[in-house]
Order: sequence, then structure tokens, then C-alpha cells
Amino acid sequence: MTHQGFETLAIHAGQEADAATGAVVVPIYATSTYRQDGVGGMRGGYEYSRTGNPTRAALEECMAALEAGARGLAFASGMAAEDTLLRTIAKPGDHVIIPGDAYGGTFRLFAKVLTRWGVDFDAVPLSDLAAVREAVRPETVAVWAETPTNPLLNIADIDALAEIAHGSGALLVVDNTFASPYLQRPIGLGADVVVHSTTKYLGGHSDVVGGALVVADPALGEQLAFHQNTMGATAGPFDAWLTLRGIKTLGVRMDRHCANAERVVELLTAHPAVAQVYYPGLAEHPGHKIAEQQMSAFGGMVSFRVRGGEEAALKVCDRARVFTLAESLGGVESLIEHPGRMTHASTAGSPLEVPADLVRISVGIEAADDLLADLSQALDA
Repeated sequence: MTHQGFETLAIHAGQEADAATGAVVVPIYATSTYRQDGVGGMRGGYEYSRTGNPTRAALEECMAALEAGARGLAFASGMAAEDTLLRTIAKPGDHVIIPGDAYGGTFRLFAKVLTRWGVDFDAVPLSDLAAVREAVRPETVAVWAETPTNPLLNIADIDALAEIAHGSGALLVVDNTFASPYLQRPIGLGADVVVHSTTKYLGGHSDVVGGALVVADPALGEQLAFHQNTMGATAGPFDAWLTLRGIKTLGVRMDRHCANAERVVELLTAHPAVAQVYYPGLAEHPGHKIAEQQMSAFGGMVSFRVRGGEEAALKVCDRARVFTLAESLGGVESLIEHPGRMTHASTAGSPLEVPADLVRISVGIEAADDLLADLSQALDA
């Protein structure tokens, strides 16, 4: 099915009608174990649901198809996916390059967990390719990219980073959570591994937590599957089912997210209370041309700085009504947050600390006029 259109794959890949009943929706296989027809006589290869579950397998096949990869693996959270990947590809003494404005949870994993295990890292602005080349060491095993980044929405040139990583024998890992495979397919641009928090746009309804990895190399997929089973942070069948349900409408949702975000950006760039807007769709964004080349649209995430400093930014968050004050992103409802106090608090005091006057919004699929009215009143008050 890999030659079919994205929306067709989202609805059908890994999701054939149930052989027993003809059900058009993948069943939730809520079972921990499977009866064997004699010792070692497994039906369909299933023996224990940590090792494999048909609902999870459907999600994994769908994810691989959407990202045009060789294999997909589903996890209990995006951080579980990241941890499993890093403990598969890295060992004590190894080194990883991460974005200079990485997601706070990713930074925390490196700074508070992996460094204790002997894995070193450098945070580098990935838009500065010379700086990335300079940061590469003989022991570098991966360049870890986010594009767009969270929360400053910087853009990394995936093709150029792949050339740098592969030239030193390292892997290129791309966190594709903000773009989703509907807007961007990193494997086709040279990435070796794609990471997702499926909690976000893929699930799309703020009702499930999950993560995924998709790899270009089947051999790496086998290694990851071994660690996935051994470490055990797998997606449960109901979570996998919810994520599959969300994926079916990913294309139409992303079209609306992007269209609403463009109108929100137009309002913000003209508002006197806003000092700066971060959005790769703006012509003045330093990564705009690269984003045009590797994305089909610019996404539903917008960040902006408020005149008046941190207190003014906090007041905007508090005054919003249609935009819900909450962490996370990518759901059908619009969310607003203060990264410095919320999602990126772990970066405080580090080189990755975000501006105190920064507000991040996840633009949902509500009526655009209602979103504009809400932001206007929050900024005007």
C-alpha cells in the first residue's frame, strides 16, 4: 500500500477488516496472553502482549506506512520511545548532539538520566551547520533533531544534517511530533529514525498518551524491537486503538490546524502587545525557505513574546478562555501555555532556558473567528 495517498494509508494501512467478523475497525485485543496449539505453537506469532499485541501491531504497521519507513514501534509515551531508542543506539562513553532549544523533556532525559549512565551530549543550534560539524566527535552516535523545535519553532535542514551525521558514521534522529507525517517525512530526506509523541497530532484528541519510533533500516528495527520487549514500555491495546482512531482524521485535522494558525499569526504580528512571533510560515523566519522545501505546510504551533515581560505573558495565559491553559499540544482544542513555567521548566538555568515572556499556543480546529476574538481580548486587557 506504500504507493497510495497519505489519507488512504492513514485509514487502511495495517487496518484490514477483521478476518473473523468482518469488523472494519481493528479490535481492541485486551489480553495479556495467548493460547498456544502445543508448546511453541503460537497463533499468528503471538505469545504475550508485552512482546506483541495485534492492536499494537496494526498501529505500528500504520506508522511505518505513514512515515515511509521499514518498521514502526509503539510505546507507552514519547519519552519511553526516546529512552528505548537511546539505550539501544548508545552506550557509556558515547555522545549525542541535541538541538540548542530541545524539548524540555528530552533535555531532562539527557541531562538528568543519560549523563549518569555515561552518555555525553552537546546542545547545538542545528540551523548553524558549521556548529554541528564542529560538535561532532569520534564517539558521536547520533544527531538528534527537532523540526520545528519546541517551543521556539526553529527549523533544521534534515538533508544537510543527514549528510553531516552519516559522514561521521552517526545516525540522524528526527522528532517529527510538531509537523506530523502529514506535513513532513524525514526518512525520505535522509533521517534514520523518526520519533513521535503520538499523544499530540497523531492521537489528536487529548485522550491518549503514547509514543512511536519509525526506522529506515530493518536491522535497527529488530534491535529496537528487542529492547522494546526487554524494557517493556509498550503501548497498551486501548491506547493503540485510540491512536489509530485519531490517525484516520490526521490529514483533515492538520489542514484546519494550519489554516487557523495562519490567521492567528496574522493577528499576532499586527498586535501592539506582541513583541515577536515565531512561526516558520512567516517570510522573515530564518528557517522559512527550508521549511518550504521539506514541509507541505507550516503547522499549527505558534509561539510569541509579549511586551511587558513575564508577568504580562502570564496574564495573557490566564485571560484566555477559548484557548485552554494546559500543557501538551496537537489536540482538536486550542491550548495556551507559558513554557518557562510549564513544559520547559526543566531548562531553567541552563543554556536551553526559554524567554520568560514567551507564550506557546497549539492552534486547534475551532472556528477561527472565535480564536482570534479570544486572543484579542487576552492581549488587549
